[in-house]
Amino acid sequence: MSTTFAVGRSDLRRTEWIEQPRVAVVAGQVRMRIDSFALTSNNITYGAFGSAMHYWDFFPLADPALGCIPVWGFATVTESRASGVAEGDRFYGYFPMADDVVLEPASVRADGFTDGALHRRELAKVYNRYLRCDADPLYDAAHEGLLALLRPLFTTSFLIEDFLHENGCFGARRVLISSASSKTAYGLAFCLAGRRAAGGGGGPTAVGLTSPGNVAFTRRLGCYDEVVRYDDIASLASGETAVYVDMSGDVGVREAVHRHWLDRLGYSCAVGATHWEHGGGGTGLPGPRPVLFFAPSQSVKRIAEVGANTFNEGLAAAWSAFVRRVGDAEHPWLRVVTGSGRAAILETYRALLDGQVPPDEGRILKM
Repeated sequence: MSTTFAVGRSDLRRTEWIEQPRVAVVAGQVRMRIDSFALTSNNITYGAFGSAMHYWDFFPLADPALGCIPVWGFATVTESRASGVAEGDRFYGYFPMADDVVLEPASVRADGFTDGALHRRELAKVYNRYLRCDADPLYDAAHEGLLALLRPLFTTSFLIEDFLHENGCFGARRVLISSASSKTAYGLAFCLAGRRAAGGGGGPTAVGLTSPGNVAFTRRLGCYDEVVRYDDIASLASGETAVYVDMSGDVGVREAVHRHWLDRLGYSCAVGATHWEHGGGGTGLPGPRPVLFFAPSQSVKRIAEVGANTFNEGLAAAWSAFVRRVGDAEHPWLRVVTGSGRAAILETYRALLDGQVPPDEGRILKM
């Protein structure tokens, strides 16, 4: 039997374990055992935007009321009827929260393959690529947990900073980042600081907006120029243009930022939904209408402009610097916590829904 963790598409608090007979592997397919995966607030964002951004479509379920939230992790091929992919090969990629998955390798190369399943062909290509561990320049067995936890999030951070830089940060000198203790948020702050350092100190500063309980942690990171509680947003100087990067999705925080900066808010970028239960639209707000940022689109655009090699080299350099800082032996930003089985998965999922996972903790799970 194959087991999958499912949630309600319209009610993320509804959870269900689905057990069904394993499907047969036919010509052109592989079965992969999912060894481990990261479960973070980013996955809650996938659920919150599941319909709008087609996240439910990657691993569809028979019951249309239920969805499978995708996760990033590692899997081993246990059965192969696809040329170029052998049993025992191990890959990093986008998987269902399940104990196994059947994929259809296409465009097989030394470094990996693309899932060529018909239902995924119109979905964002970045999610369909599976990287062979022994050919992945970023893979390090010693940092496997950090790779699963941070690689997709930091890639988004890197692309947001790239987007802001490309647009001259919309004339802003400050970038306001909500849910500042989250991994994607402090990855963005790290990239902004790196750009300033490379440019001799120029460029916008990063202001972290966070809840009272996370202020101390966020300040300890050292990558923000300023850290402010949500309740104190109105205390910030608003005479200069700012950009808002919304990682929380909290309509109350969004409104506070828009009403404080008014027409001096150069851009409002919606990215995440860590505060998923407090979400809402952007209608009726002063200043610019919030625009949803979709990392794959920025990735495709930039690769088309500079080439895959140049893009990947830049990302790899930024990633190397970031993971060194995050995994610093004396003062790590993140510690990896592992768990296995249904109870561990359900506990972590519910804790993420309620914002109860400590910001310095990253959960790596398996069935």
